[in-house]
Amino acid sequence: MIAFWPYYLASLFMITLPLVLGWWIHKKRGIRWGFFLMGMVAFIGSQLLHIPFNWLVMQKWQLIPTDTAVLSNLIILSLFLGFSAGVFEEGARYLTYRFWAKDARTWGSGLMVGAGHGGVESMLVGMSVGLNAIVLGGISQGGFTSLVPAEQAALVQSQISAMRAAPLSMVMLGPLERVFAVCAHLALSLMVMQVFVRGQRRWLFLAICWHAFLNFVAVFAVTTWNAYVTEALIGVIALLSVGIIFWLRTPEPVEPDIEPLPPAAPVRPLSGPLSDDVLEKSRYS
Repeated sequence: MIAFWPYYLASLFMITLPLVLGWWIHKKRGIRWGFFLMGMVAFIGSQLLHIPFNWLVMQKWQLIPTDTAVLSNLIILSLFLGFSAGVFEEGARYLTYRFWAKDARTWGSGLMVGAGHGGVESMLVGMSVGLNAIVLGGISQGGFTSLVPAEQAALVQSQISAMRAAPLSMVMLGPLERVFAVCAHLALSLMVMQVFVRGQRRWLFLAICWHAFLNFVAVFAVTTWNAYVTEALIGVIALLSVGIIFWLRTPEPVEPDIEPLPPAAPVRPLSGPLSDDVLEKSRYS
């Protein structure tokens, strides 16, 4: 099990990263955690449609070529995966701002929505990595034997050997990629928010294109070169995304100071004797 500690560390980092980011935004900007939850729901909702759509197009209808040995096929596949992710995820983000997070119109609230959107993806990936490491690590020590069918024992052992042989730098590419992805999600959330802040729908189109470009580069690079080159290219896009984040930065609105009411005028006592007529009139004044 000790040989799998880098995977446990990577899993812990990917799970805690968005929570730390959300805490920082909450503390520094005073943004409520509800926007984080809205971002999480937006991502999960987008995948409920995105994943079946990709399956229909690629597997059921076979409209997209999957033979990536042909360059044109790889470009088509990369473009499809990029734009399908962009349309579904940015569409979900737009609907969230439009119908749910109606008061998320500040830089801090946009960041919090993005932290939840990219954060839940990071947490899901982290939990998957951690669970896989726990199970395979247990199998390597003679546990969980009932979970492995006899016909898959050789495959499982090859996976265990591959995980043990992977250098630490390769394992840590996973957490690094989540950092890059979260940076992109923060920028994308702010870009979509501009539709409502500036009243310009072109920002939704720009967000879809930026998301598509990121995924296109990731798919094309990992298929053509290797994971290190891929992460380097994604890192450049993440740095550009950070630039977008600060370009769209605006101060949080400040609650106006309420001027105190002027002091009440002193009550003057009634002058003169209190006749029955004066007392009768005071009942209605």
